[in-house]
Amino acid sequence: MQTLTSRPATGLQGTLTVPGDKSISHRGLMLGAISMGQTTLTNFLPADDCLSTLTALQQLGIDINRDDTTVTIQGRGLHGLTASAQPLDMGNAGTATRLMAGLLAGQTFDSTLVGDASLSQRPMARVQQPLATMGAEIDLTDGHLPMHIHGRSLMAADHYPLQVASAQVKSALILAAIQAPTASTIIEKLPTRDHTERLLNAFGGDVQTAADGRTITIQPQPKLQGQAVTVPGDMSSAAFFMTAASIVPGSNIRLTQVGLNPTRTGLLNVLQRMGGDVTVTSAKSVGEPLGTVTVKAASLNPIDLGAEDIPAVIDELPLVALLAATADGVSHITGAEELRFKETDRIATIVTELQKLGVAITEQPDGFTIDGRGDWQLQTPVFDSHGDHRIGMMMAVAALRLTETTTLADEAAINISYPRFFTDLQHLLPTEVSNA
Repeated sequence: MQTLTSRPATGLQGTLTVPGDKSISHRGLMLGAISMGQTTLTNFLPADDCLSTLTALQQLGIDINRDDTTVTIQGRGLHGLTASAQPLDMGNAGTATRLMAGLLAGQTFDSTLVGDASLSQRPMARVQQPLATMGAEIDLTDGHLPMHIHGRSLMAADHYPLQVASAQVKSALILAAIQAPTASTIIEKLPTRDHTERLLNAFGGDVQTAADGRTITIQPQPKLQGQAVTVPGDMSSAAFFMTAASIVPGSNIRLTQVGLNPTRTGLLNVLQRMGGDVTVTSAKSVGEPLGTVTVKAASLNPIDLGAEDIPAVIDELPLVALLAATADGVSHITGAEELRFKETDRIATIVTELQKLGVAITEQPDGFTIDGRGDWQLQTPVFDSHGDHRIGMMMAVAALRLTETTTLADEAAINISYPRFFTDLQHLLPTEVSNA
């Protein structure tokens, strides 16, 4: 049980550089593996999810060396992977599992993917079915892991419309499409994060997005070359401190080298719409944009988010709920049924945990309604991550608003994406708190 920090008298203060982006770390490993020559990833995120991807690629015959946050990959080209003698254990890494399905579907050998109890409950038909339209042969176990992939030659995707707004599914199709004989076109339901497209082009691929922002054309059989990639700070990690500074009185923090990809800045936009005190300063970068984000405490207004807003803020919705729980009015989040298919049913777990604070939050089929007016009345001092890293960190941030001592059960789940979270949080606390 992790004891959580209660309200610091002077708020959060100071400057912090958050760890490397999880999504880009996953993709950098995979694209480095299927490129020719050496790829070096600096500021790699050594969290459990990314290490699952690294280990799986080693099982597939790729020489990878890691020195803390620097990873060197000796790529073997698009068709250089080899069969693993053992199932690939993807741990809790949903992103890696779905992307690996697309990558392995077009190889010349069979593969089996397994995962932990949480990942084994997550739906995989959403990636199996669109890949099947390209000729992929993937067997699931009641729609879940274990996943058995029978490697074979693939067909191009012919203007395939995605049924869910998911960067994971889109990326799986892109990784399959580069192995097809002719160009593929896929059409997104709504625009989602474009890390795969950006990074693939940086390695020498040819992926183009039309002016509508949804139609993506992928040229096949690219000759990818290894690259030196600096992974920007993860916006989804920075989001926890942005939220904390916004809702803890007296706070004033700077977050440096944060990734500012416009498909990932949804929480920044939400904070600005809610009246948050946020300043963004861009920095020079190659590929992914990055910069410094300064956040001060502010009185927040309620917000309404619908289906068109959700893809840009899908990972940060627990924090949107927490922000709404401090706003002066009623907020409505709808069109977020995708939350029910994360590490947990996040709609249910967000409601369960925030109600422990006395938050007036009501579960809806596709989101929740939150009345932020009134003071919180702590119902129980024991919170639970439910094995979900983002829920665990959300509750650690929420505890900063409380005067009571609270604890978090299953705090180890946070290691999935942010192993040094509590250390970084302590860095932003006043001395009398951080040394307690």
